[in-house]
Amino acid sequence: MSQYRHEWKHEISLSDRLALRARLGAVCRRDSHTVDGRYQIRSLYFDTPADKALREKIDGVNRREKFRIRYYNGDSSLLHLEKKSKLNGLSAKEVTELSAAEAQAIVDGKLDWMPGSGRPLVQELCHKMRTQGLRPRTIVDYTREPFVYPPGNVRVTLDYHIRTGLGCTDLLNPDCVTIPAGESVTILEVKWDAFLPGVIRDAVQLPNRRAGAFSKYAQCRIYGV
Repeated sequence: MSQYRHEWKHEISLSDRLALRARLGAVCRRDSHTVDGRYQIRSLYFDTPADKALREKIDGVNRREKFRIRYYNGDSSLLHLEKKSKLNGLSAKEVTELSAAEAQAIVDGKLDWMPGSGRPLVQELCHKMRTQGLRPRTIVDYTREPFVYPPGNVRVTLDYHIRTGLGCTDLLNPDCVTIPAGESVTILEVKWDAFLPGVIRDAVQLPNRRAGAFSKYAQCRIYGV
């Protein structure tokens, strides 16, 4: 189990994004996996027929989790199955790799191979798909600019151009169309371990901005299905 980390989220404006990009660029390094300082993320989120993950997020349930499959920059040769957990305002993430064939099998509801996969996270997803009815619900696309500051294991991200796949769950289909998920906003996320260095705390300060609970999945479900 990954350790729980602190997490701030702020919904910010375009002018905020430009200001933060300059500030963070002066004190942080860019993530080594970026192309021109950013990358494209496509995620497929799972939920139950009763929308358990969505409702728990909206209701602010203290202990909750959600599953997703994710890949970057259109490269489906490396896919990640992730479980994001929240507890007492802290967050943790478990990750394991999937092949394209395995991801497609999950999307298609072909689960027989999963218990014998040897990967606990794959086995857990299989169990919850069978017992809770967990199923793919929607695709979420967005652009991310990540910044890294090693002291405190700090990661700051700027996410924007958030798009929803509506009812499309065919993660690997390049023809799956996504549309903007409501107003064009930027989400600032700050994550750290035991302490947040003052230089980062100062860099991300914005007037009249408070930490919020913005969810890209919830945003895409509201404007999607």
